[in-house]
Amino acid sequence: MDSIERIIALSNAFGPSGFEDDVAALVRQELPEYDTYMDHMTNVRCEKEHGSDKPRVMFDAHMDEVGAIVQMVKPNGTMKFLPIGGWMDVSFPSSAFLIRSKEGKDIPAVVAEKPPHYTNKKEELSVDEMILDAGTVTDTDTSEMGIGIGSPCVPDVKCRYFEGSNLFYGKAFDDRIGVAAQIDTLNRLLEADLPCNVLGSFSVQEEVGERGVRSNYLALKPDVMICFEGCPADDTFMEADFQIQTALKKGPMLRHMDRGMITNWRFQKLALDCAKENDIPVQEAVRKGGGTNAEAINSFYGIPAIVIGIPVRYAHSSHCWCSLDDYEKAVNLACKIAEKLDWDTVNKL
Repeated sequence: MDSIERIIALSNAFGPSGFEDDVAALVRQELPEYDTYMDHMTNVRCEKEHGSDKPRVMFDAHMDEVGAIVQMVKPNGTMKFLPIGGWMDVSFPSSAFLIRSKEGKDIPAVVAEKPPHYTNKKEELSVDEMILDAGTVTDTDTSEMGIGIGSPCVPDVKCRYFEGSNLFYGKAFDDRIGVAAQIDTLNRLLEADLPCNVLGSFSVQEEVGERGVRSNYLALKPDVMICFEGCPADDTFMEADFQIQTALKKGPMLRHMDRGMITNWRFQKLALDCAKENDIPVQEAVRKGGGTNAEAINSFYGIPAIVIGIPVRYAHSSHCWCSLDDYEKAVNLACKIAEKLDWDTVNKL
């Protein structure tokens, strides 16, 4: 696939946290020159130069997306559900979802919203009060469709690419746009003469606590980490232009701080200098919220890590936008940084 086809396929893939199998299969398909392997969590790993004594640079992107899981089935066939990952409750009502049946079929459903005919006021429901409706009228009907306790769900949204604007519309760009960028980066670096050994970490269950990346770290034992993320864009809701730090079509974002990590300033400076030297526009951000797999590895294992974020409008919702321009610049930046990571540089971080 080319980059556009790959991004569309990854966005469309079914893969909430804990159910990333389809995404993992696609990742392995798109890295034919690497010896990829998968663990029992469904993390995917690869390495460019087995046995190399060069510094080990782990690129990471998480394969999971925010979704939902059926908690119980009511007698009338509708279902109570729990979110997987961080959702705003207001994002759910009237949203279309796909429920993966026990036979592997994707069953359409909707998060029910009470019509205005039956209420005199605007009701703001919590997820605890919402139901999924797959069009059944009894719990037996639902069961016969292969749906029951533990059935995973994702938004029913198909990705589209708009050539005139170089924009993608779809779901799961957090972090499938990062997964695609990492695949492109690994494939581009495959034949490059690098001062470092490149490692690929495609992680599971980031949205529920950065779980999979820890297993990848223990297996790959990197010296430094570069984390690709589909990071929340802020250019449509900030009150003043000076507040915008993650806009579409302004280049990838390099984050100095978020809720879980203060970025190693030496590694951050290297990335910013590299962007300047190669005329790659980047954005800088300081965030009081958010968190990434870089946080888990930096905090737990103490290795330097940076985040290359590709701006995504309306992340953690069913309907998102991101830009091919930002994507391509993120890949270019990652490749240029890898060219600099020899032992002397790594030891100074």
